[in-house]
Amino acid sequence: MSVLFFYIMRYKQMDPENPNNDRFVLSKSLSFVNVATGWLGEGLGVACGMAYTGKYFDKASYRVFCLIGGGESSEGSVWEAMAFASHHSLDNLVAIFDVNRLYHSGTLPLKHCTDVFQKRCEAFGWNTFVVDGRDVEALCQVFQQAAQVKSKPTAIVAKTFRGHGMPQVEDSENWHERPMPKERVDTIIKLIESQIQTKKKLDPKPPVEDSPQINIADIEMISPPAYNVGDMIATRKACGLALAKLGHANDRVVVLDGDSKNSTFCEVFKKEHPERFVECCIAEQNMVSVALGCATRGRTVTFVCTFAAFLSRAFDQIRLGAISQSNVNLIGSHCGVSIGEDGPSQMALEDLAMFRAVPNCTIFYPSDAISTEHAVLLAANTEGMCYIRTSRPATAVIYTVYENFEVGQAKVVRNGVNDKLTVVGAGVTLHEALAAADDLSKQEDISIRVIDLFTVKPLDAATIISNAKATGGQIITVEDHSSEGGIGEAVCAAVSMEPDILVHQLAVSGVPRSGRPSELLSMFGISARHIIMAVKCVLMN
Repeated sequence: MSVLFFYIMRYKQMDPENPNNDRFVLSKSLSFVNVATGWLGEGLGVACGMAYTGKYFDKASYRVFCLIGGGESSEGSVWEAMAFASHHSLDNLVAIFDVNRLYHSGTLPLKHCTDVFQKRCEAFGWNTFVVDGRDVEALCQVFQQAAQVKSKPTAIVAKTFRGHGMPQVEDSENWHERPMPKERVDTIIKLIESQIQTKKKLDPKPPVEDSPQINIADIEMISPPAYNVGDMIATRKACGLALAKLGHANDRVVVLDGDSKNSTFCEVFKKEHPERFVECCIAEQNMVSVALGCATRGRTVTFVCTFAAFLSRAFDQIRLGAISQSNVNLIGSHCGVSIGEDGPSQMALEDLAMFRAVPNCTIFYPSDAISTEHAVLLAANTEGMCYIRTSRPATAVIYTVYENFEVGQAKVVRNGVNDKLTVVGAGVTLHEALAAADDLSKQEDISIRVIDLFTVKPLDAATIISNAKATGGQIITVEDHSSEGGIGEAVCAAVSMEPDILVHQLAVSGVPRSGRPSELLSMFGISARHIIMAVKCVLMN
């Protein structure tokens, strides 16, 4: 790190956020590190995102350096990132493996076998050097050589000894995270100071100022939504079309895909903006890490597209992205049992619970093509992490092109003066609620109010409470999600201080199965028929 910070890296010390600065990624959280990678295995993926942005989007001179612990290299996500960097020829990226023999609680399986690390890195297509990690001159030389390598990332396998130069501490076990005893500190500091051979002030070189000036604030679509009431279109398809449209509105919009582009419809974005489409293959953990890297320092408006169920694999990356206050946007399609025949492994039934637990995360759950396009635009302009939940089945457009949408504002889509209770839904269940309302009105002369949440977080508690009070204090929530952590629990929390409001929850319970969407909605009790039964039951009691 001394060699990097005072000899190799080019940056402005007093301006750590300067877009021209070289980047440094360490698996700890420091003021000059843009992303808190926290638990190990994520730093290299983030560095890949920074390097990809530098090479392909900014087309700038800055370089990215990532320090990786020897034990950290056991994480599979490290090797996902190694494959990504090689495939995309990130020659502005340098990864340093600190091979110091020791784990957190013992010794590494490979111990000091630097030749094995070298062979692994080379097998992944990296230019690789092996060096004594305590030899300043050797480090200077290999870092300078790395700067001359083209079309390949560089790995530096550095053999080091933990606690180097400290008597009875160097290369010893059980010192990880332990403070040095006070009575030994002065002696060790004096020993280190005695080895300093110069008093010369070391200043880093200034960066090459060739990063383009960009503006990603206040993005607006180039035209209103092109849908009519009654059109049948899946929100996943509307989302793909909206991303492509957003790409025309701002040339810093980028989309990352996890080999699902023909199902999430982000292939539309790829067709219209191929230079800003990043294929990350089936490696969701690394995909989210790369996205966090792309989004750092406000260089891009970054969207990640995959099946909602697959994002659970990357929850650690998502959680730490929130800690880093990243502005990354995640889109999860194929949510709930309504995906049908693809079966339970593809059905996200816990994603709302997952993202509701993420600090400062905005959750959009659009119900038609119009609201989906607005969700994409709002996410692009919203600070912090955003999640957009889209559905597989085609559903009717219910809003006009003139409808206004805001974060935290629900929509009352059906109401009357004689409404007996309020039904709250989103996505496919909103359409089931509207169908139930039609049948109840025609066949039973029962009028109910229907609310479209639009954003699950922040929840529009005021709208829910006021409408519940206007309809007898009774609410039925219906969701294509598990009852734990979903819409029902969110609404229950919102009205918990209201003594005269009762909430009845319809949600998916148990382990789902494959089947036709309509059959599964009925099997798991969230169809229009079950909403009608619930309404009658509530009113009878």
